[in-house]
Amino acid sequence: MANIRNSEQVMKKKLEGKVAIITGGASGIGKTAARVFAEHGARAVVIVDIQSGNGQSVAKSIGEVCSYVQCDVSDEEQVKSMIEWTARTYGGLDVMFCNVGILSHTPQTVMDLDFSQYDKLMRVNARGTAASVKHAARKMVELGTRGTIICTTSPASTMGGHNLTDYVMSKHAVLGLVRSASMQLGGHGIRVNCVSPSVVITPLAQRMGLATPDDFYTQFGNFTSIKGVHLTLENVAEAVVYLASDDAAFISGHDLKLDGGLLCLPFVMPASTS
Repeated sequence: MANIRNSEQVMKKKLEGKVAIITGGASGIGKTAARVFAEHGARAVVIVDIQSGNGQSVAKSIGEVCSYVQCDVSDEEQVKSMIEWTARTYGGLDVMFCNVGILSHTPQTVMDLDFSQYDKLMRVNARGTAASVKHAARKMVELGTRGTIICTTSPASTMGGHNLTDYVMSKHAVLGLVRSASMQLGGHGIRVNCVSPSVVITPLAQRMGLATPDDFYTQFGNFTSIKGVHLTLENVAEAVVYLASDDAAFISGHDLKLDGGLLCLPFVMPASTS
């Protein structure tokens, strides 16, 4: 029995010895991913966020393998400095998980677009992700690392929406970035993919009135082909680990959908995002 358990522990460490960065790592998907990365053997996990208190708390809870760096991804120079610090401190960069994302504070329908909110969202979701991919790729090429980059998108990246127009647009942009970057970086041995989780219970989802699995079933249960189950943070984190690992060595430019067989219907979110 002991040998079986030891064998399982060896098998689960898919990121053994890797150096990883997770943007938006202070809460939600990023927070869980940081813990799961460490469990899979990453030797360094750098949490990147603007939430200093939360970020430091998460890093402390995971242990010495994890550190926190305050960084606003919408500022390219901060992104560049953060990646330089990571590579210098830990001797490399193997995995970049571009996970950070925000919502606007109003429904943002086309005829009522608030462009001050639009600009802020696009700077984080689209520009911030592009800056993170750019500088992670540059560092990997500089170091000769056959690394992997994963971005968080959404089913919204391939659908229209009744509201949250700016968010839907930003996720289309990220998917385009992933597809283009995968083509351009493949020659350097760098893989670029994305995960598209449907609703998972995070602080972002709670702002939309989705705080429990029952809320998910009420709002989205009729739109998924798999019944009686909801997406968890661990499900998403393990999917990212798979894409970051050698198990996915021949996968690039792929959008891994975690949507429970979401039917081809217009993207809909509850109207309340206050």
